[in-house]
Amino acid sequence: MPGAIKFVENGTITSARGFTAGATYAGLKTYAADKLDLGLIFSETPCTAAGVFTTSAIRSPSVTVCQEHIAAGPVRGLVVNAGIANACVGEQGYKDAQEATSLAAARLGVRPQEVLICSTGVIGVELPMSLIRSGISKIDLAADGGHMVARAMMTTDTRPKEAAVTFQAGGRQINMGGVAKGAGMIHPNMATMLAFVATDAAVEPRLLQTALREAADTSFNMVTVDGDTSTNDSLLVMANGAAGNRPIAAGSPDAAIFQEALRQLCVHLAREMARDGEGASHLIVVEINGARNTADARRAARTIASSSLVKSAVYGSDPNWGRVLAALGRSGASVDENQIDLFVNGVCIMEGGKPIPFHRDAVVALMRGPEVSFRLQLNLGDGQATAWGCDLTEQYVIINSAYTT
Repeated sequence: MPGAIKFVENGTITSARGFTAGATYAGLKTYAADKLDLGLIFSETPCTAAGVFTTSAIRSPSVTVCQEHIAAGPVRGLVVNAGIANACVGEQGYKDAQEATSLAAARLGVRPQEVLICSTGVIGVELPMSLIRSGISKIDLAADGGHMVARAMMTTDTRPKEAAVTFQAGGRQINMGGVAKGAGMIHPNMATMLAFVATDAAVEPRLLQTALREAADTSFNMVTVDGDTSTNDSLLVMANGAAGNRPIAAGSPDAAIFQEALRQLCVHLAREMARDGEGASHLIVVEINGARNTADARRAARTIASSSLVKSAVYGSDPNWGRVLAALGRSGASVDENQIDLFVNGVCIMEGGKPIPFHRDAVVALMRGPEVSFRLQLNLGDGQATAWGCDLTEQYVIINSAYTT
């Protein structure tokens, strides 16, 4: 079993040894005194890297360049911009993404193919390369610069999302930190999200990619805000080996704890994305147990968490639990109504398919808290999954009705 994994106070992506970062305001977003919109992350030594990307058939050239650079070999850095997605702009988007990595590489003193790139923001607008050229030259790197990058990634996010964990592997202390952005256009698989993880562990490439995919499937791919996915989604991990451990390989004694640490970090960041959903006032947690298999559990959890009717009921603190069952029924998961147990914030509402009398005012009061949970026991197998979402409020419509105006 994996050993102790601890979250680091005030942790961020540069909590991992050998990583520095920085950010600046380049002018890609509307000006405000405290805004940042262009960031760099740098590793003192080459990193093994892995990524999981958008499933959209329409994708940003920044994603294409990022994938190409990961395939080319070890990486040393990453450049990220917010405000403009660099998507749906033709061939110029690819040229601009390449130039941005070349500019960042020159600033970091590495080769262009050693720099990854991610973009987020408005679709259909070209990157203002003159602003990026000027901005990159102004970025200073620091050991605590991960906090600045977390802010520079934000679009409609109301707060930065960052965390770090530490654990022991191979007799060494391993640190792993991450930053993420995402508040709208969030729906599996992947979403309008960027998430970057750095670790000072040495990890073999095959395990790193496998571990990242598995972590994504139980975290970011279980988050929904509004049912829309994006052209730019990217989840990246970089491992530089600065901890001095023997490279962790699949099947090795340390593989399990590395996988679990990555999962916990990604789940934390994913929950924060759902909590900060555009206009949200409640985090929704949907836990499915006893499904026929894992695939069914995930299907059911995501469908309930993404239901507009469920999300609206949560906004109004309305224990209209029939909406949960209706969403479950259309999810495609195997269900037997006579086997279902349902709990709302820990209060049993249905047992064995039969409604249980409950104190409505007490449940309403529980649902007025910042987190609303629906736990369903399907009693058909051992499949289990958890999905995270948020309520649907008037503010979501206001934000997205004037996003470019």
